[in-house]
Amino acid sequence: MEIRPLRLADSHEIWKINEQGLPGTGKVSEDEIVDLLHYSSFSVGAFDGEVLLGFVICLPPGTSYGSPNYTWFSQNYNDFLYVDRIAVSLDQRNRMIGTELYLEVFKQAANLGVPVTAEVNLRPPNPDSVRFHVRHDFVEVGQVEHGDKAVIMMLRD
Repeated sequence: MEIRPLRLADSHEIWKINEQGLPGTGKVSEDEIVDLLHYSSFSVGAFDGEVLLGFVICLPPGTSYGSPNYTWFSQNYNDFLYVDRIAVSLDQRNRMIGTELYLEVFKQAANLGVPVTAEVNLRPPNPDSVRFHVRHDFVEVGQVEHGDKAVIMMLRD
């Protein structure tokens, strides 16, 4: 397995893995994946040769990304590395790929001297993601309601 930067040419495979993670990853189109890659300051994938096994897409503060969760962090923190989404292909889960991706994010955040932020679905519930984030030293810093959805805002300093 090799961790390397994502390219625009990876957008279809990113979208397919994102779809496998629904509803936890949040539904987006392939065009929206391309937009996220443009907003991103750090995005890497775990590859086996040319096969994408999993990915993480992170954004810095100050972009025009319209996500209400990203906006919440922008309003509450001056500097951060925002994990918009992290996902691993269904057939590759439980192989520590998500951990390897997060270790790269943590290195990047340390180099920048900023915390890592993310949100996890509270409604619909995503207990696996909550456990994953807590295991990686994220703490809850808030909750945001979005009508029939709600998220836990998490931070790793």
